[in-house]
Order: sequence, then structure tokens, then C-alpha cells
Amino acid sequence: MKSIFLIWLFATTSIFFQTLDYNTKGGFVAKGYDVVAYFNNDAKEGLKQFSTTYDGVKFKFSSQENLDTFLGDPTKYVPQYGGYCAYAIAVSSKKVDINPKTFEIRDGKLYLFYNSWGNNTLKKWLKKNVKGLQKQADLNWEAMKFG
Repeated sequence: MKSIFLIWLFATTSIFFQTLDYNTKGGFVAKGYDVVAYFNNDAKEGLKQFSTTYDGVKFKFSSQENLDTFLGDPTKYVPQYGGYCAYAIAVSSKKVDINPKTFEIRDGKLYLFYNSWGNNTLKKWLKKNVKGLQKQADLNWEAMKFG
């Protein structure tokens, strides 16, 4: 009985304490772009003097005001799928880097996309069934996080 309890305890705490995998290429989420500025339809680089750590990763902001806004409700501003390309998560369950200038705010959430060498995945995302892609990306991300 004691060993069953210990196995259960280990399994539940391992899942509970598993942190989200973030795309921190360059040392910061969103390659150091201001995740609050995106919600004003602005892809703006953050500055080191306006940075913070949340959920074990670093974020940069373009102003003290945006940093304060983030600190007031961080979960609102954290990019979906850890800041990896939303389209790649949806169609292939792959963690693909992003171009921080290629983004979409949809349903109050930040989605980032790959855009290089003539391959703009935001355009592909918008041409297809976005709601279906969101749903598939959510399912794939859950499987990728805990799988």
C-alpha cells in the first residue's frame, strides 16, 4: 500500500511541477520582443532595463509601463505554445522558431509565427480554418508538454 501511494505521489507531483517549455532563443521569450506591445498591434523590441523573469524564463519590455502591465497579469501576455510557431504546432507538432514581427492576437491570446525564406506561416494560418488550427494546436501542445 505504501509503495502504491509513493508511485501515485511521484506521478502527480511530476506532472504538477512540470513547467511549460518556452522558446527562449536569444535568452528571452519572443526573441526579446515586448509581449504587451503586441496587444497594441505593435511588434516592438524590449530593452534590458525593462526585463523580468516569469515562470523561470526572461521577458523584455519596451517601457516600464508595459513591464508593469505584464506583472499585473502575466498569463494574459505569455504567447501561446511557449512562443513557438503556432502553425507548426498545429500541423506537425513541431517546435519551430518564430519571426517576432509575425504575430496575431486572436481571442485575447498572442500567437507567433515563422516567417523566413518566403514561408510566412501566418498567411497559411489565416488561409485555413483558424479555429480548427487553434483546436489542433491546443491538442498537440498538450500532448507535447506531457507526452
